[in-house]
Amino acid sequence: MARKRRGKPINGWLIIDKPLGLTSSRVVGLVKHSLDAAKAGHGGTLDPLATGILPIALGEATKTVSYVMDGYKEYTFTVAWGESRDSDDLEGAVTGTSPARPEKTQILEALKEFVGEIEQIPPAYSAIKVEGRRAYDLARAGEDVALKSRLVFVENITLLTIPDCDHATFSVICGKGTYIRSIARDLAQHMGCLGHVSALRRTRVGPFTEKQAISVDSLESLGHSAALAEHLLAVETVLDDIPALALNADLAGALRNGQDVALFKATYLGTKTAAGYQDPSPELPENVVAGRSPVLALSGGRPVAIVRCEQGRIKPVRVFKL
Repeated sequence: MARKRRGKPINGWLIIDKPLGLTSSRVVGLVKHSLDAAKAGHGGTLDPLATGILPIALGEATKTVSYVMDGYKEYTFTVAWGESRDSDDLEGAVTGTSPARPEKTQILEALKEFVGEIEQIPPAYSAIKVEGRRAYDLARAGEDVALKSRLVFVENITLLTIPDCDHATFSVICGKGTYIRSIARDLAQHMGCLGHVSALRRTRVGPFTEKQAISVDSLESLGHSAALAEHLLAVETVLDDIPALALNADLAGALRNGQDVALFKATYLGTKTAAGYQDPSPELPENVVAGRSPVLALSGGRPVAIVRCEQGRIKPVRVFKL
């Protein structure tokens, strides 16, 4: 029996500007189908209500998704005052109303409480697992969802506009695991009113911005290699901020076979800058030598593996088949 065809081995990152109404999983499916790609995944879920940057990892890039998920994200969002909703956004059912509307000075003062490390309870309609089940599945089934509060980090949050007394638009830069819907809900409660997210757009994920994004409608035009090559970003794009080591072909071959190699035989390149990999000091940083930092192993300028150093040896963690 002939082996079933699995698609093309396309490797790299494709940045999609997700439209309103589509799930992130649906976008991944559209990319796979349009490109006939063998493997694909996304670098951070966007709700159907949200639009904006959805990084799609293709092939070997799926091994670097965690580095995107750990990076900072930027959003613009609008809060509608006066109503709370069970999903904390426009898609949910109304659970409460309030005539209170915050003034600009009140909003600006309240925002100070939402910068830095803050504690928040994720929305009931979220992908967090509760005893093995997704919270949103429990919520949709009418079950009570009691999620634990957790610490998240907000780098900056800014009031952009107040188009009318019922709405305010903000921008935020935040770390991994931060729910914008929770910020909107908690901000409103902090000011003695109610609120939910009525519009949400993600404008940056890690190194990826709107400048690199293409629309879902343009996917059909990427069927030929020249068009795809114009938009496909390298697998190692998300690894620019980790140290790099250069290896010769023999050492690279050993890593690809799952073997560890001697650290002293590698050349330290530093971290990537606009001019390439370089570091003011040729000495390996202590966090690299001690194995506390992941390292990108390169050979001939191409990524070989994500590795860790341990007792003078380089041990492969994620090997790339490129």
